[in-house]
Amino acid sequence: MDIRAILMGLAFAVMWASAFTSTRMIVTEAAPLFALALRFLLSGVIGVAIALAMGETWRSLTRTQWRAVVVLGLCQNALYLGMNWVAMQWIEAGLASIIAATMPLIVAMLGWSILGERLRPMGIVGLILGLLGVAIIMGARLQGGSNLPGVLMCFGAAIALAVATLTVRGASSGGNVMMIVGLQMLVGAASLAIVAPLVEDYHANLSPRLIIAFIYTVIVPGLVATWVWFKLVGRIGAIRAATFHFLTPFFGVATGALLLGEQLALGDVIGVAIIMIGILAVQLSKAPAPVVPVKRPPPS
Repeated sequence: MDIRAILMGLAFAVMWASAFTSTRMIVTEAAPLFALALRFLLSGVIGVAIALAMGETWRSLTRTQWRAVVVLGLCQNALYLGMNWVAMQWIEAGLASIIAATMPLIVAMLGWSILGERLRPMGIVGLILGLLGVAIIMGARLQGGSNLPGVLMCFGAAIALAVATLTVRGASSGGNVMMIVGLQMLVGAASLAIVAPLVEDYHANLSPRLIIAFIYTVIVPGLVATWVWFKLVGRIGAIRAATFHFLTPFFGVATGALLLGEQLALGDVIGVAIIMIGILAVQLSKAPAPVVPVKRPPPS
């Protein structure tokens, strides 16, 4: 992994984690699903326009890439982010980011239990540590009055993203990365435009806080972070790229505390540290073993 890949991974982790704080700012001022549908519409239109300016086209997308557009648009955008945005009306940004960061653990568990993927001992230890960290945080938070339906909705969102991750493979190969990003945003926008009027009433308090947070969410987590993620996967592979997810709990909690004044208990700090170690162990266990060259004796 070269220095450019490391910087890309760190940038992705910061941008992705910061989305929870900006989302919390949005959903306390506006109807979450209507706001999210508008975010996807704007991000999708901008993304497709940028892709066309770069010479990319949807006509040359492969079948795998079209599947990625649909699956990511439904599972990652409509389900994962939709449930998170609704839940974050009632729970803090830091807690939502911690739950979302369990996605690599859920991917490993589903891959092992359903798809029969082999899990090395380090991966098993990582899963146990991750579950332990989650139990520590959830026990303290639920006793402290955290909203149980909101917590369950965030876990459902993480499962939806895990399913999308297992379903879509090879989407970054074949080019047209920005076109894929833009189109899957439009799929999410169309899905939520149908659902939002059925489940919530439109409302928005057009404060400077809402406008700034919304613009930031459209551009940075919405477009830039997603584009960086696809480029990172194409550069170092999905397994190594997913290693950077272990930083999400730290950045998510830190951003929420810094910008929203969210309180951190000792149990949160301990739980986040354990989850980070667990995620890192799971991802490292997936890395292929290094090939040791065989030294042949010189010819006699």
